[in-house]
Amino acid sequence: MAAMQQASKPAANAPTRGGRVGEVFAAFLRLGLTSFGGPIAHLGYFHEELVVRRKWLDEKTYVDLVALSQFLPGPASSKVGIALGLSRAGYAGALAALYNPVWTSGIANAGDFTLGAAAFLLLFIWKTPPWLVVVFCALGGAALALMPFGNA
Repeated sequence: MAAMQQASKPAANAPTRGGRVGEVFAAFLRLGLTSFGGPIAHLGYFHEELVVRRKWLDEKTYVDLVALSQFLPGPASSKVGIALGLSRAGYAGALAALYNPVWTSGIANAGDFTLGAAAFLLLFIWKTPPWLVVVFCALGGAALALMPFGNA
């Protein structure tokens, strides 16, 4: 009987499960505002903050998650962040975890964020043909690239 009670008791370093959306949002906001670099650098920040410090998941689970994210197309840090938010606080946690790669970049680079928002509106709200959206975004990107030279 004593052995069964000990087996059900979690280890001191076991990952914690379950959380609130606000907790996920705060963690990824901090990561988004203080981390620098590309997706591979973000994975290191995620590991230090969420595996080592906060113990949201164990080492093996994190390594497996990173390996899976490398296999799938797209930025690894976005996929890992969304998966961490999803496992911690459900679908709302996944959206909160998007703050790191998406919204923080939008704050730092408002021009790119505006182009992305415009593309979303054109495609999904106003049902614009996709080829026209590509042309619009290409012209907008070129205009953004030329802006620093406007006062020369």
